[in-house]
Amino acid sequence: MSYYFSKTLDAPFDDAVVKVKAALAHEGFGVISEIDIRQTLKTKIGVEFRPYLILGACNPALAHEALLLEDKVGLMLPCNVIVQEADDGLVEVAAIDPAASMQSIDNPALKAQAAVVGEKLRAALDRL
Repeated sequence: MSYYFSKTLDAPFDDAVVKVKAALAHEGFGVISEIDIRQTLKTKIGVEFRPYLILGACNPALAHEALLLEDKVGLMLPCNVIVQEADDGLVEVAAIDPAASMQSIDNPALKAQAAVVGEKLRAALDRL
């Protein structure tokens, strides 16, 4: 089982980020955190890196349901989505597969919930 879904876009990096955020919003996700890896590595250790952004995506209703099913699941929230520039100038968008990440938790109801979240993340990537 792969731990992520991905899609490649032929678009400028900044345009891809805007499209990803819009696609996530259409599926009920908000972006509650944003980590610019390129800037962080440059600032913290002086390393040059390709454009690489980690978006913390959260669907509040589904997150609430998951928290009611398993109070420690917050350790695995939000759902991370990355946007990164590839060597060929294309942009890759990848999202965590929540079903894969929840395999370590022995809670069948949570696994079913993770599948629903995964369907919504896949649908967001399909919109790109």
